[in-house]
This record gives sequence, C-alpha cells and structure tokens, in this order.
Amino acid sequence: MRALRWYGTGDVRVETVPDPIIEDNRDAVIRITSTAICGSDLHLYNGFMPTMEEGDVLGHENMGEVVEVGSEVKNLKVGDRVVVPFNIACGECFFCNKQMYSLCDRSNPNAEMAAKAMGHSPSGMLGYSHMLGGYSGGQAEYLRVPFADVGPLKLPTDLPDEKLLFLSDIFPTGYMAAENAQIEDGDTVAIWGCGPVGQFAIKSAWMLGAGRVIAIDNVIERLTMAANQGGAETINFDDVDIYEALMEMTEGRGPDRCIDAVGCEAHAGGTLDGTIDAIKTTAFLATDRPHVLRQAIMSCRKGGNLSIPGVYVGFGDKIPIGAAMNKGLTIKQGQTHTHKYMPLLLEKIQSGEIDPSFVITHEIPLDDAPHAYETFQKREEGCIKVVLKP
Repeated sequence: MRALRWYGTGDVRVETVPDPIIEDNRDAVIRITSTAICGSDLHLYNGFMPTMEEGDVLGHENMGEVVEVGSEVKNLKVGDRVVVPFNIACGECFFCNKQMYSLCDRSNPNAEMAAKAMGHSPSGMLGYSHMLGGYSGGQAEYLRVPFADVGPLKLPTDLPDEKLLFLSDIFPTGYMAAENAQIEDGDTVAIWGCGPVGQFAIKSAWMLGAGRVIAIDNVIERLTMAANQGGAETINFDDVDIYEALMEMTEGRGPDRCIDAVGCEAHAGGTLDGTIDAIKTTAFLATDRPHVLRQAIMSCRKGGNLSIPGVYVGFGDKIPIGAAMNKGLTIKQGQTHTHKYMPLLLEKIQSGEIDPSFVITHEIPLDDAPHAYETFQKREEGCIKVVLKP
C-alpha cells in the first residue's frame, strides 16, 4: 500500500509499504477513505516529539471501511463504515471504566518509556511516536486498528466523509476543551489559536452557553473563519498587546474562561518571553514554547478556568504558577477522551446543529501529502485543514 512516512524534521515521503494485517484477535483492518493532517502532526514534522523513528507512518485522524476483523471483534463486520478515535483504549482498565480513555493503562506497549518522561503513560496513539506505542497511522491506504471492539464508531451512510471525519479527533478535542473550561451561561471565553481545534472550541463554547467568544491568532484566514463561521470577536496578536486588549474588552476583569488551543509551538508575538522560547527550542535548551500558556494565566480573571487542549511534549520554562495559584485559577487539561464524545457529537451532526466540514480548505490525493505538510506548516494558500484521499 501507499503511506506517508516520517524521515526527520521537515521530511515526509509517500512510499510503498507492506499492507497491515490482523496481529491480535481484537484488531480490525480498515481501508482508509479519508484521513487528515492535524495541527499536532506538525509537532512531529517540526521535530518536537521525541522517539520518532525513520519510516514511521503518520496520521491519527482516520475513517474508512472495515475489510477484516479479528475473531474477538463482534461489533463490526466487513463493509461497515467507521471513524477511528486517534487514541487507543482497551475499554476494560481502571481509566477506561471511568471514561478516561486517553489514559488507558493497557494500550501502550511502550508504557515504560512514556513513564520515564511523564511519571505514568497515557494511552497509545495512532501514528504518534514510539513513546506512545509505535503504532502506524492512517495517512495510508489501509490501517490496522487495535482494540477495534472498543474504538471505531459505526457511521450512517447518508452523510459524506467530510462531515464525519473530524469525530476522530479535532471536534471532540474542541468540545472537551470547552467542557473542561466549565463554561457557565453568559461567560466570556477567550480562545488562543484559531486552527481547527480552536475553531471547534469556538463552536463548542457557544453550545455550552458562552455569552461572548474572543478568538486570538495572527493568521488572517483563521481569524476570518473564527468570525464568519464561529461568530467570535477576534484579536490579531500582531496588532495589539493581548493582555491589555482583553482587559479593555472585559472592563479590567479578564475573560471568565481561557482555552489554550496552541500548545508547544506558540509564536513569539513580538514578546520577550516568546522570543526567548524560540531561541531556547532552536538551541535544544527547551522542548516547548509556552508563551500562550503564560499569557492565558495572566489574562484569565480571578477564580476563572483555564483549559489546555494544545499539545505540550516536555518541559516549559517560567510558567507563572504563582499567578495561577494566587488568582485561584482552575486548570484542566489532557488528551481527549475521544471515545466518550464521538456518539454525542455524531448526534449533533445528524441533527444539523453543526457541519464540521466548514474547516476544510484543502482536499488532495495522498500522494500530494508532503507538499500539503509544507503548505500547512508555512500557513500558505489559506491552508487551515487538509483532508487526504488515498
């Protein structure tokens, strides 16, 4: 089959690799009909995620048609149309029983490696480093799905892939981010980052009762989408000091809820701390650029909530924990418990409450994926979300 493989920073290639096979009785193999490039894939592309190996197959936003099932998979049959959660969960451990699927204790065969870096291992992930399992991803023609009796969600046949694909990751991620912010009716919600997760966080904030949503970015196409599709007020961080702008917009109080949908590759935004972050990561003296996290902590109102769906991979310098503590902030974060949210959000799609395809700007053949990664990374051609068609 053809698959997109990682060879180092800025180097991905579509090559022919062996087709996946059933390796465990709880596996399934699906033929990919649509897959997508996620903003967190850029952390791999840009070399921020450790334990990648040459030839790894990328891709964790996947859907398709079941072509083979293991003997213990009773909920799926050949021909079923499914969307696959990006994280892998056994459905039986302590955390899965609490619907904390991204913390599954049994799905990462390299848990010891992750525990050395994090204290404990999160769940395995498709196409996202050997620390998180070394699983091949779905930017390919076929995908092996572990624990297929738990993860994949069967889909209706009357809706196109483009409306359903993002149940695999970014729609649940944006929704859980808004839920973690514990939005109350009428709250002002500030969201840093208007990439796809930020766009879904905007939509989800309204669903959960926000009174105002303020979106922060410097990419004009993203800000335009946040305003036109999301109904958000927008701030371009190239034009103003974000803290001062948010104080002015909230009469000095600060936003009630803040969401960091950026993560470890935040841009400096003309600030001293952001510039130092960039220098340190370039010199391999730090793993993350937490400029947005600092800004959100400083901007959030006293007693407010900070939600962090943006991916961080290691250690961030100079996090203002004193400000967070003394302001009484509640901070909730984590990889998405995708399995929990997929059925709920499918209902919202079927009812017409939301059409997730609004984020798609590029739909291209899989063989063009290397160019698409470069375009997405450089934010060229108005690129916000790329869907790949094997």
